[in-house]
Amino acid sequence: MRRRRGSRSRSPRCTGLFGLYLGSIFAPNHKGMEMPTERLDFLRKQVVTARNVRGGALTDGLLHVALGGLNHQIEHHLFPSMPTPNLRRARPVVREFCAEIGVPYHETSLWRSWAEALGTLRRAGAPLRDV
Repeated sequence: MRRRRGSRSRSPRCTGLFGLYLGSIFAPNHKGMEMPTERLDFLRKQVVTARNVRGGALTDGLLHVALGGLNHQIEHHLFPSMPTPNLRRARPVVREFCAEIGVPYHETSLWRSWAEALGTLRRAGAPLRDV
């Protein structure tokens, strides 16, 4: 197939970096979370199977932009049509409500979320390494 004049193709390096960026955004929110075997109501299912990624006092705003608001994954799952800027404001309300009703609310740093996700993948692949 001929390229049109003036069009650019993406280099494999650019595509690889973009894939790494996307993986680093999506993986921390879900990978490594326990999948419940019992039937749960909507709230519990959304909260237990996702994790929030928090930043420090200086980095929370930057993290919010870099992750496209997906650092508030629990609130995103509970309120999928809520505008992204409001997810941050909903977080303390949801966290407090979960504490009141005894639902575990998992929130961790970006580095720890990557470590949890990679640890789960490592444990899942352990039987294959022993072969």
